[in-house]
Amino acid sequence: MNDMPTTTVDHDLIRTAVTLASRAPSLHNTQPWLWVIDGHRLHLHLDRSRIVRNTDTAGREAVIGCGATLDHLRTALAAAGWDVRVQRFPYPNDVAHLATVELSRAAAISVAQLRRADAILRRRTDRLPLLAPPNWPAIESRLRAAVPAGTVRLDVLAEELRPELTAACALTDLMQRFNSGYQAELDWWTAPFECAEGVPRSALTSVHESDRVEVNRSFPVEGRSARRPGIDPDRAKVLILSTATDSYRDALAAGEALSALLLECTAAGLSTCPVTHVTELPAARAVVGELIAGAEVPQVLVRVGRAPEIDDAAVPTPRRDVDEILRISN
Repeated sequence: MNDMPTTTVDHDLIRTAVTLASRAPSLHNTQPWLWVIDGHRLHLHLDRSRIVRNTDTAGREAVIGCGATLDHLRTALAAAGWDVRVQRFPYPNDVAHLATVELSRAAAISVAQLRRADAILRRRTDRLPLLAPPNWPAIESRLRAAVPAGTVRLDVLAEELRPELTAACALTDLMQRFNSGYQAELDWWTAPFECAEGVPRSALTSVHESDRVEVNRSFPVEGRSARRPGIDPDRAKVLILSTATDSYRDALAAGEALSALLLECTAAGLSTCPVTHVTELPAARAVVGELIAGAEVPQVLVRVGRAPEIDDAAVPTPRRDVDEILRISN
């Protein structure tokens, strides 16, 4: 491929990169992002119409999802031989305009970049019980390198504190049980019909399965299956990403860090499950903040573990067509 012109971007390249970037996780698989090509730049916007209002009242989790798709995009382009320069929040008066991206040819492509890009299509959210991740000290070192110290802080929950986190999850479930708006949204985004968004029924768990995973959102249960009966209880490590403030800027950074963490875990052969319900209500969020011993704002938790080797590969969850999330500015 010839060098990209300075006045325009290669639309085929961008379509491919945005398609891969759309594999990023988002609350209830809402995919709340909109990309716009404008001459030689690519812009990322928050699609406010896709914010789950009763669950994500401030749009924070939607912005986290946008941060994850931004990092996925950067990862995909790096593997294709492009450097990406990102200007975050280029227009202070438009907080929904999250980033502007400019591309230039990279000098080289590393094995690590290829490995992370390959992980984009292999990553799945695994809500089932997980085995403990093997060789954890080495894995933790890799994850801390993927999420370097800075805007986003990475903590690994101490095992002795797990009962307190479980109690916070139970508190969240209890408080949301009678929240009709929250329950209606949960039902809507897990509705049993084929679509390009939401959480498909095949990705949900049965009562028996969900009872063995205490750190997880309580989705509507599906069927009577009892997969992974030998894993009781869940042995996944729980990681916590937090920031100094609760601003959109910090939420975007948390999403970028989430993407880096998930892709690094996938490249290492591990399974992951982002968990956000416990950071949605102030009372439970405060408990999580106390568990990590600091004034940081917990943004998202991630369960990290190993799925049994005999498991069949999970079917990828659906995504919206690229033409719905990518536009060309006139």
